[in-house]
Amino acid sequence: MIIRIAKAMRKRILSLTIVVILFSLALTACSGIETASHGKLKVVATTSILADVVKQVAGEYAAVSSIVPVGSNEHEYQPAPRDIAAVSDADLVFEVGLGLEEFMSTIIENASEGTKIVTVSDGITPREFHAVSGDTHADEHAAGDPHVWLDPTNVVIWVQNIQTALSEADPDHVSQYQANAEAYIAALTQLDTWITDQVSAIPVSERKIVTDHLLFGYFAEKYGFEVIGAVIPSYSSSAQPSAQEMAVLEDAIRSYGVKVILVGNNVNPALASRIAQDTGIRLVSFYTGSLSESDGPAGTYIDYMKYNVMTIMNALKE
Repeated sequence: MIIRIAKAMRKRILSLTIVVILFSLALTACSGIETASHGKLKVVATTSILADVVKQVAGEYAAVSSIVPVGSNEHEYQPAPRDIAAVSDADLVFEVGLGLEEFMSTIIENASEGTKIVTVSDGITPREFHAVSGDTHADEHAAGDPHVWLDPTNVVIWVQNIQTALSEADPDHVSQYQANAEAYIAALTQLDTWITDQVSAIPVSERKIVTDHLLFGYFAEKYGFEVIGAVIPSYSSSAQPSAQEMAVLEDAIRSYGVKVILVGNNVNPALASRIAQDTGIRLVSFYTGSLSESDGPAGTYIDYMKYNVMTIMNALKE
């Protein structure tokens, strides 16, 4: 009974906090007080990866922030009142879509009316879910695989959608957004070529990977890898595998001669460690749904992709 009362009180406090924040935002808007954006577009992106791509297109004409902090797991993130305030006060809000940001439903429900939400993955044909390693989670993935950014050519579509949204919100800088978008698309094209060159050093027969959850489908499809399985056979790292699923995965690792398990540095590695111990293979840490800090090895999307590719290549060469 005490626990239920405490939960109810926390929920009521959160609701009252949201009301106070939204009321404060309304007063600020009416008083004409200048915000920290200094006349720039106020833009919010859901993840640090998406925020970086938006920054590349927006340049100096927008103040861009990320809802999910660097290093946090987007599948497990719980929104705070400050996130609702940021979204309510934004000129534009960018999300990946395809079911990635489950936390956005709470934010949108409590955000002010007229909040402009842009889904950057519109126009990308999502990969359909295909069960691997005895998966029992097929009904969780009706929208398809949301990890579209693991293929840089999909990020080109992001850039085009971002450019359109920024241009509509800020017509005075259409030409600048276009120039920024074209320059970044050129960089993404170079990144795609670089990845292809790096991957060519690994024989196709050895391009077999296992990850902590199902996130490498687009990368594997684009660059000729085979996803043997995943520790958590789901597109969300918050799901839980059954004992049967783990046993089937261990058998597949032995059968296919998989060398390593790739584990995101923002997920709990306990299950992957157990499988690695059972099968005698190594764990290799890499970046998944978040960039590193700006001074780290994956401070931008392009650096993130290069770091991950080199991590995978080095692991498969050993």
